[in-house]
Amino acid sequence: MSVAEELRQQLEQAFAPARLEVIDESENHRGHAGWREGGETHFRIVIRDPRFAGMSRIARHRAVHEALGRDLLSRIHALALDIDG
Repeated sequence: MSVAEELRQQLEQAFAPARLEVIDESENHRGHAGWREGGETHFRIVIRDPRFAGMSRIARHRAVHEALGRDLLSRIHALALDIDG
């Protein structure tokens, strides 16, 4: 299973979002720190779930990081989050 698929699976299980996009932006970072052949190093996640409404930005990010887990996060170099309720 690809890293992108793992990200999607973990987030769908944790949140059941109304909208979820997992975008591999690795190619945009070719030659930069953390980039490696084959990609799957730099991701952007767009997630919409009513449960995020009323949460601070930090709380939203913490919730996503907790859902993904330390092991999965350790395998990527960069993660941009666009989270809303």
